[in-house]
Amino acid sequence: MITGSEYRQRLNKMRRNTYMDGELIGRDDSRLEGAVNVIAKTYDMPTDPEFKEYEDVMTATSHLTGEKVNRFCHLHQGPTDLLAKQKMIRVYCHQVGGCIIRCMGMDATTANDVVSSEADQKYGTEYHKRFMKWFKDFQDNDRTASCAQTDVKGDRSQRPHQQLDPDLYVHKVETLSDGIVIRGAKVNNSGAPLEEWIEVIPTRMLTKEEGDWAISCVIPSDADGVKQVLSGSKFNKFQNLGEPGPYGKVHSTTIFDNVFVPWEHVFLNGEYELGGRLGLLFALFHRHSYTGCKPALIDVLLGAAALMAECNGIEGKGHVGDKLAEMISVSELCYGTGIAAAINATKSASGTYIPDILYSNVSRRHAGLHVFRGYEIVADIAGGLPASIPLEGDWENKELRPFLDKYIMRNPKVSAENQHRAFRWVEDMALSAAAGQNMYGQLHGGGSPRMEQIAILGGYDMERTKNIAKRLAGIPVDEKYTFNRLGTIPNL
Repeated sequence: MITGSEYRQRLNKMRRNTYMDGELIGRDDSRLEGAVNVIAKTYDMPTDPEFKEYEDVMTATSHLTGEKVNRFCHLHQGPTDLLAKQKMIRVYCHQVGGCIIRCMGMDATTANDVVSSEADQKYGTEYHKRFMKWFKDFQDNDRTASCAQTDVKGDRSQRPHQQLDPDLYVHKVETLSDGIVIRGAKVNNSGAPLEEWIEVIPTRMLTKEEGDWAISCVIPSDADGVKQVLSGSKFNKFQNLGEPGPYGKVHSTTIFDNVFVPWEHVFLNGEYELGGRLGLLFALFHRHSYTGCKPALIDVLLGAAALMAECNGIEGKGHVGDKLAEMISVSELCYGTGIAAAINATKSASGTYIPDILYSNVSRRHAGLHVFRGYEIVADIAGGLPASIPLEGDWENKELRPFLDKYIMRNPKVSAENQHRAFRWVEDMALSAAAGQNMYGQLHGGGSPRMEQIAILGGYDMERTKNIAKRLAGIPVDEKYTFNRLGTIPNL
């Protein structure tokens, strides 16, 4: 395993192919600092004595080498691994107050492992052998990867092969003796410029006419022909308040301009039946990761609401308790459903465990539906001050400071300085550009609630449930009674 410092050194050695606001920038640009700090945390915390009690969830024992590895570079070998991943993500998100970024690569890697193995069994290919060779290097060197799944899609009423411009979905444009050439663009690629590999996978189910779009491969983030156009934000770092950070996010519109991919990095090439399977599996693994991060982000909002109640002197009031209990219920229901998804996981042909589809999607949908409610509760309990609090410099003004200290006071048990810290942090967490990106991402990341609803209805045996009603109504039913949602409890 490497350190955060070593990770930063790797970034600085990469070819410049990242653009922001029209400018070609390096990965050490100050606008990327918040996201770099987030990823660096995932390298430093596993060996930080302060987090010793979480070492077993932040690291794993490699099933390939028997060595200790960063859990982000591990393939889930049972329900225990899925549970540890879920807990790990919640711990990390508590530390940075938002997305931990590395989950996308981890979830794409596990999906590629499963589907490359299925392709070999079905078609006699050697995709899984290629994948495992790449993955062993990835694990041994504690590398990072982003997932490039979402195509720009063009005319939504038309399929990939029906688009006037075929590049609106990433596809193969040429087959060479030593590899393939791909072209197109992917959007919403969280963390892509700050991770060493890009895992390119399909975004939807494909038909037999769409073999050229059924591509899975890995590409260096700074490869020739790759251009990354960035957007992102970071939380403010106040000059004299001493808070940790800054932390933030960065996203990429990733352009693949005739990018060559050698055969050893191609894990699917035309097997259209498995293209959609790969896309859905990534979404499933990622939604299970959300059962760790979404409860964590609700915890952050819950803490903010409780802190505002303390500052305002209304702790213990009935209406405050009602709202805090509402937030706790959402957080723990999402986390508990993620536990159920891990416990009811199934083993794939490659040996990697796949979380339960229904429980994973129920958790993600429930969190997505309550994103804005959490911010509403914080705003309700805090009052209007976070939206109009004087700037930090005004507190540093010797003439103004006595007045601002005097008039910010609410609960006499909380000092003026801590009142200032609390309201300033809530302003940043709930009203800044970074806050807006967080809200939007919490709704849509990993799929909006509508996508989870489709997965829930598609994965649920409604006939079985209808038969329960028929029996109770006295209507004859031929099928034997079963209720497999009860699941089984494995030996953990």
